[in-house]
Order: sequence, then C-alpha cells, then structure tokens
Amino acid sequence: MIDENSSVQSKSDSGIRLLPQPAPKGSMNLLETLWQRRSVRSFLSKTLTDNEISQLLFAAQGISDTQRGLRTAPSAGATYPLEIYLVTADGLYHYLPDKNALRLLKTGDIRSELSAAALGQNTIREAPAIIIFSAIFERTTGRYRDRGVRYVYIEVGHAAQNVHLMAVALGLASVPIGAFDDVKVARIIGVSQSEKVLYLIPVGKAR
Repeated sequence: MIDENSSVQSKSDSGIRLLPQPAPKGSMNLLETLWQRRSVRSFLSKTLTDNEISQLLFAAQGISDTQRGLRTAPSAGATYPLEIYLVTADGLYHYLPDKNALRLLKTGDIRSELSAAALGQNTIREAPAIIIFSAIFERTTGRYRDRGVRYVYIEVGHAAQNVHLMAVALGLASVPIGAFDDVKVARIIGVSQSEKVLYLIPVGKAR
C-alpha cells in the first residue's frame, strides 16, 4: 500500500496494466527447478516480457483459487499480509493479485537509488527487474498477535521461493537480497510507515 503523502501516484489513480494470464503448465518440472536453482548476481540487460513478469508475480502472490481467493503461497489464516512491487527501467509498479495486473506508481528508473539503499550492490542496478516484498504485519498480528510476526516472515519465505523456482522454469535467474536499509527502500518506493520492506529479488537472464 502506498503512502498518500508520498511523491508516487495515489493507488486511486489510473495506470493499471493487465498482464497476460499465467500459463498453468510449463516445460520444466518442479524437480528440475530445484536442482537448477542458484543465486545469480550478474544479468544481461534484456527486458523481461509481460508473459515472464506475469508468471513471476503470479508465483509470488497470484490467486490460484478464484472462488475462495486463495493464493499461490500459503498464508496464516489467509490474512495475506504481503504486498508486491516491481521495479524495471521504466518505473515502479504495484502488483494487484485480484486482477493479475500492475498499477504504475512512478515513472523512471529507480534502480540506482535502490542499489545505493542496498549497500551499493550492482546486482540491483544491473537486473532488468527487481521484485520487492513488503508486509503489513497488522493483517496477521490482528488475528494471531505476537505469533503473527513469525507467520509473516514464514510467508515471505514461501512466496520468495516460488519466485526463485519460477525464474528457473522460465529460463531466468534470480538472487535473494536481504542486505538493505529498510527505511531508505521504503522511502524510495513510497510505502507508509505501517508497511515494512522485507525482501528484494533481482531477476533477469544470467550473464
């Protein structure tokens, strides 16, 4: 969720871009993705296609049961505290699971800013896409109190692994990033104080 006082577009603004429907089957099975997944820190500049973006974001938080609204990653009590953002050379986007769509929040390339907030890691500046996971803890702690904090961290691990394995299945590569300044990244993407940035995943074609 976006802080209404931030410099990015309000979530009530237009700018929604529908993504292609994610494919239910691929050319690689789960065992193959597990064997091949590795952390890659150097990427080609080749832009990801909308189909690739759709598959990656669906893996993170897509709705896999439309009748009950259940998602691809398990969530304690189906409270779904996670929010997903996508950064590319074109701008910053917020993923809308119910529409499998992107809402444009900010135009322009913010990857250098993100890299500076992540201890200068070139991987973030170089990758054609960075998936950012944040969480609104109150969605889960409101039901489970202090224990809910643990559940949120467990959930982001589930969702992130889905992304890493989907990247392999698409012939792409990824790397988990946990070393960054939480406050600086939150300010760059414009989230409110109630939302905490947890995880960054640069994704692209391995160099």
